[in-house]
Amino acid sequence: MPEIDIAALSRTVLLSTFALTFLFGAILQRTHFCTMGAVSDIVNMGDWSRMRMWGLAIGVAMIGTGVLAWAGLIDPTKTIYAASKLSWLSALAGGLMFGFGMVLASGCGSKTLVRIGAGNLKSLVVFVFLGLSAYMTLRGLFGVVRVNTVDAVSVTLPVTQDLPSLLSQGTGVARGALQLGLGLVLGGALVVWALVARGFRTFDNVLGGVGVGLIIVAMWYVSGHIGYVAEDPNTLEELFVATNSGRMESLSFVAPYAYTLDWLMMFSDKSKVLTIGIVSVFGVIAGAAVYALATRTFRWEGFGNAEDVANHMIGGILMGAGGVTALGCTVGQGLSGVSTLAIGSFIAFGGILAGAVLAFRYQIWRLERMAFA
Repeated sequence: MPEIDIAALSRTVLLSTFALTFLFGAILQRTHFCTMGAVSDIVNMGDWSRMRMWGLAIGVAMIGTGVLAWAGLIDPTKTIYAASKLSWLSALAGGLMFGFGMVLASGCGSKTLVRIGAGNLKSLVVFVFLGLSAYMTLRGLFGVVRVNTVDAVSVTLPVTQDLPSLLSQGTGVARGALQLGLGLVLGGALVVWALVARGFRTFDNVLGGVGVGLIIVAMWYVSGHIGYVAEDPNTLEELFVATNSGRMESLSFVAPYAYTLDWLMMFSDKSKVLTIGIVSVFGVIAGAAVYALATRTFRWEGFGNAEDVANHMIGGILMGAGGVTALGCTVGQGLSGVSTLAIGSFIAFGGILAGAVLAFRYQIWRLERMAFA
């Protein structure tokens, strides 16, 4: 067996990650791909276009992930989403917190990075508070509360919590075939639902949905295939290079905020190295910034008043704590996690959408109250 150069392999994975997330940031900046925006359009205008774009992205990600798994190129059970322990309350409560917070903060984790790249200083404040809150929920004060409350409520399944594994145990059908079949059926249904609306089929809408979905799939391939080492020469155990979780990773934008702040503050510590999560943060900002500058849409934007500051700070804190508790954000759970067909991911994404709707209802109530005050 030829000797594996882990350092060179890590560079390949990180460079690939930067290229893909650079493209991700540019696509989001051009197409206005945004879960919060999608929910806002539905609640305030009854417009489903951006939600169809999101559905198209999920469908493409499900199909692509299914193809990779069926071909034996990746193993979706080797992700943080596919544990046999189903922490349903954490997924639901964390999702609700994240969804409510992203409305207060004017966007989710990925949208915050895109807005930073386009010159939004408010999102820079969100970045800091989200990152600090995420770190506190991973290893600090919030983490102690999380572990002793919602994390204590769970269901242990006989296999990993993804639908293909559960159905494979009950039917005897090969897991890879089920991953492909379910991906084609569920993902295909979402693709059809998105594209059946004639008014939806514009270049930007299709670019946003298909482009984002394919990038999620490409990241699974980079992390789960290119970056996979069956036997690390140093530990003799399997290894997914350049990951914080030690497992296969695609895109997510909550915990990587914490890792990025840690890397920046502890830069001289040689144990702090670049990972997929950290590089993805810089990639999205860079892609959005280059596109904004190239199209002359870059604009400096600041806070309007003290309440605006408070909303963005609180929103960042809620997203950081909620995202870590739910194991992901609108991208981490709503795209990457859902593409593996993990039950917890569906619960978390449902919680995020519900939290966002509640936040919009709260804002409408506040405006009405102020109008009659």
